[in-house]
Amino acid sequence: MGAVWQGASWLIALGVLAPIASLAWLALGADFAHWQHLLRYVLPDAALNTGLLLAGVGLVVLVVGTGCAWLVTACDFPGRRFLLWALLLPLAMPAYIVAFAYLDLLHPIGPVQGALRWLLGYDSPRQWRLPDLRSMGGAIFVLGFTLYPYVYMTARAMFMTQPAHLMEAARTLGETRFGAFWRVALPMARPALAVGLSLALLEALNDIGASEFLGVHTLTVSVYTTWITRSDLAGAAQIACSMLVMVVALVWLERRGRSRQRFGSAQRMRAIAPRRLRGGWAWLATLATGLPVLIGFAAPAAYLGWESFKRLSQGAGISAGLWASLYNTLGLALGVTVLAVAAGLVVAWATRSGISTRAPRRWPAQLAALGYAVPGTVLAIGLLTPALALDAGFAQLFGMDGLPLMGLGTVLVAACVIRFLVMPVGGIEAGLSRIPPTLEQASRLLGETSLGTLRRVHLPLLRPAIATSAMLVFVDAMKELPATLLLRPADFDTLATWLYAEAARGTYEEGAIAALGIVLAGLVPVILLARSQLSSLRRELD
Repeated sequence: MGAVWQGASWLIALGVLAPIASLAWLALGADFAHWQHLLRYVLPDAALNTGLLLAGVGLVVLVVGTGCAWLVTACDFPGRRFLLWALLLPLAMPAYIVAFAYLDLLHPIGPVQGALRWLLGYDSPRQWRLPDLRSMGGAIFVLGFTLYPYVYMTARAMFMTQPAHLMEAARTLGETRFGAFWRVALPMARPALAVGLSLALLEALNDIGASEFLGVHTLTVSVYTTWITRSDLAGAAQIACSMLVMVVALVWLERRGRSRQRFGSAQRMRAIAPRRLRGGWAWLATLATGLPVLIGFAAPAAYLGWESFKRLSQGAGISAGLWASLYNTLGLALGVTVLAVAAGLVVAWATRSGISTRAPRRWPAQLAALGYAVPGTVLAIGLLTPALALDAGFAQLFGMDGLPLMGLGTVLVAACVIRFLVMPVGGIEAGLSRIPPTLEQASRLLGETSLGTLRRVHLPLLRPAIATSAMLVFVDAMKELPATLLLRPADFDTLATWLYAEAARGTYEEGAIAALGIVLAGLVPVILLARSQLSSLRRELD
């Protein structure tokens, strides 16, 4: 039976690798003239913009995430207890929704610039206006303040587990508080910072909505426009292959960060005690840690709530198209969740059933995790050629017209399952690691099969891990934009694509309602994540 589980897990892992292999085949099989054109006219500007965007976003998330993590760990100031978990709230706000909100909020004739001109005594945008948000700086601003929680989470976990006596020793040797942070606390946190930074940059590389809304022509946007606007699938595949180089570099950064993590002995060590700040320094710390929450979550969420309230209070109601998009979103997210959790359970159980840490048994789980690192646009290009071949086979075999797999949304579901498979695999593996092997051994001694042991022993104990993984997959599938834009069937809209279309038309009324629905769905896992992180860190310190 173990061989069956191993075979199934390898099939799932190969399914994750199939789009990448298909992408490489499509790109290498294209005419060399494509490469010449791309290398001369497309890739230089798109790669430069992508590199600048990633560098700027990386700097912002490192400064904001690390600074906030250190302040709430090492200092006590007004609002600290609230900000401990509120700093995670931007995770509920996809970058394209933040860009959508700020394009209206910071419009030259919008509320923010209007209020500032009134305070400064100006009458029109011609006399005074803020820099245009549709720029590289605007994209870095939006993505940086949306993605900093990835660094904040990892940095705070590391700072909370650092022993206090190291900082005290540095102070005894004459270091200032900032010097002790710079020379002791920060170097020890570098592996965690590398992990958080790589995750944030992978999300920035996957983004298509915010970059396109803000006029930054990145590699991801180039893939979309080359395929959809110019109908050049081979060119899109070649650009997607160049994106994989950046993906490999970011994954290497994350792996290198993890490889440098080291754990001390189990001896209990005294954690850093927060130092109470007083006077102006206390309120300055509150402002410094509260501003990212305001920019990354509170301001855009308040805007979406107000715009939705205005539309509903005017009696306009919600259109039939928006209701259909909601149903499509829920149906897509539910299908992706069921399949991803089932596949994740197979991979995790196959790894567990071997009771071995040898590399071959770990490879399916590690390969399955690669899907999250691949941007949605790249997955879409890689899946298209196999999907078209299968559709042609189905049409000949069953006498069907059209593209049944594409038309039924099967390819879109497959792309989302591949992209989010890492969540159930990681979550269920973590749940299995907390179940003693003796329970399984006792079950097998009593005559139970491997499948029976999973069903009667492990599944009841895995319910919390499975539920958490399912919730994370469901919410991320609701928010997914790049793969949905490229692979959705005709006349099929989700809340994300509805919002994208509204922003492209410059209309914000119903787009705000769609965005608010996505944000409200995203709040649930963020709040649970904040609670679980705080409780796990407290257990480590007790």
